[in-house]
Amino acid sequence: PMVALRIVDSITQLQPADAGCIALSGSHGGASSARYAMAARPLLSVFNDAGVGKDDAGIAGLAMLQAAGLAACTVSHTSARIGQADSTLADGVVSHANLAARTLGIEPGLALKPQIEQLQRRHA
Repeated sequence: PMVALRIVDSITQLQPADAGCIALSGSHGGASSARYAMAARPLLSVFNDAGVGKDDAGIAGLAMLQAAGLAACTVSHTSARIGQADSTLADGVVSHANLAARTLGIEPGLALKPQIEQLQRRHA
């Protein structure tokens, strides 16, 4: 079976049953979002970089998730609407990826959707 794709506008909607899924969210990639992803343990968590912000606040969660052994990436706020997971998937261009996400084949600068489709095929 293909890896489940969970599309949630807010990462807070993930549940323990979502462990191992690909979680596409409209949430920023900050520390508070990372804590929700750590609790659910998806294969990959996708966030919006929210413009990155002061002290890289919009992508701070990527390092936290890497430290927990979890893959995470962000899409650029200029490519997808913040808070809208459907836009993350349809329009998102990866802006940042932690090492675990890169190991899964997620590359910054490329459209997210084909990378997710390839990841699903590899983990089918």
